[in-house]
Formats: sequence, structure tokens, C-alpha cells
Amino acid sequence: MTYDRLVCANCASPVSEGRCRVCRASRERLQQGNFWSGMNQATLIGLLAILIMALALLAHQSA
Repeated sequence: MTYDRLVCANCASPVSEGRCRVCRASRERLQQGNFWSGMNQATLIGLLAILIMALALLAHQSA
């Protein structure tokens, strides 16, 4: 889940706006997450499709 959809329990505003110190701290923590956390679902599916095609091409060339 990305932080643009999260709602702060402290001020009831979107975390992405960073209205209070709790929002800003959560936003910073989420932005410092790993590489995969910033990717959306379509990008991950696209990368998976490219990987499968590359493996299929490799298997076809070795056969």
C-alpha cells in the first residue's frame, strides 16, 4: 500500500499531505522503505512478464 491512500489517525487527513508531525513522520518512514514498496502493481506485473519472456527465450535458444 502506498502512503497516498493512508489516513492519519491523529488529524484525519491523508498522510501524503503531512499536516501534522505524525503524518510527516509516517510519510518519511514510508518513503525510506525498500525498492519494491514504491512500485505499483502494474509495474510489478510488467517486470514479471519481461522475466518470463526472457526465460522462455533462453529456454528456446538452448533447446
